[in-house]
Amino acid sequence: MYKIIRFFLFLFDPEKVHYFTSGLIHFLLSIPGMKFLWNKLYRVNDPKLQRDIFGLKFPNPVGLAAGFDKNANMYNDLAYCGFGFIEVGTVTPKAQPGNSKPRLFRLKEDRAIINRMGFNNDGVDAAIKNLKRKNVNIIIGGNIGKNKMTSNDQATEDYKICFESLFPYVDYFVVNVSSPNTPNLRELQEKEPLKQLLKTLQELNDLKENRKPILLKIAPDLTDEQLNDIVDIVDEVNLDGVIATNTTINRDGLKSSIENIEKIGAGGLSGRPVRSRSTEVIKYLYDRSNGTIKIIGVGGIHSPEDAIEKLNAGACLVQLYTGFIYEGPSLIKRINKAILEKY
Repeated sequence: MYKIIRFFLFLFDPEKVHYFTSGLIHFLLSIPGMKFLWNKLYRVNDPKLQRDIFGLKFPNPVGLAAGFDKNANMYNDLAYCGFGFIEVGTVTPKAQPGNSKPRLFRLKEDRAIINRMGFNNDGVDAAIKNLKRKNVNIIIGGNIGKNKMTSNDQATEDYKICFESLFPYVDYFVVNVSSPNTPNLRELQEKEPLKQLLKTLQELNDLKENRKPILLKIAPDLTDEQLNDIVDIVDEVNLDGVIATNTTINRDGLKSSIENIEKIGAGGLSGRPVRSRSTEVIKYLYDRSNGTIKIIGVGGIHSPEDAIEKLNAGACLVQLYTGFIYEGPSLIKRINKAILEKY
């Protein structure tokens, strides 16, 4: 059924379809009995799926990655798709329109997406307003970033604003310094600026009565030397975990035509083509840290086998984004069933 729906949705502009489908899901779930039906269709309730990680109890290990619910206005509906947790954002202190359109592209032959959205969101105050309307029992992560016009030497202030503002409303934080679509943002992944940023946030965290987990989201394009730095920083600042990985700027091995890729231009690539590299990064971090780093695996998960691969490489949880778009909500249930059979 979803393949038929996807066929028609994929005839239209990806960004417009995103907002159309979110409105459609909201409408469907407003019909009496539909929430109960969706829970039956997509959720797997089994205590064996529960994961106690970061001091949080996840009902199942399959989450939705950041970027899908940028303004925290969809999570109440998306919770009925069977996710164990949902990450909202990326949220920035001030609202910003993001990059010029078109900025979201499908590569159907590769089951992939290229985006150069540029942290488009309504700002932290709007996200808080939406988070106050929470009416589902689901773990919420807050993915935070800096505004485009904020220089890197002032970036820490943007992250501090988002951290302090969102603290009462999310269960964990993700520091996003790995998007390729905000100019110079990835420079913050270098050892010294990254260490100072994370140390500052941890100091704020330690002042709270009940601290919350802070994770770092990294790019798949880091070298082994940079990944070694990540391991050192996680240990030094006592970071709770890492999300591996964000989108890639690499275009190697794509089935789509070179002409089409060049026409699309810059942006982060997600979906099947990033699966292998994402898994490599997870395994490298896990092995290098002797299994001490808690890792959420994301990147190219389009099947239960892809999710199991991430878990076997060292991830303790997984997240979907592009796979959710291409495969539909049944993928979450299929992954959870596979996990029950495997573990």
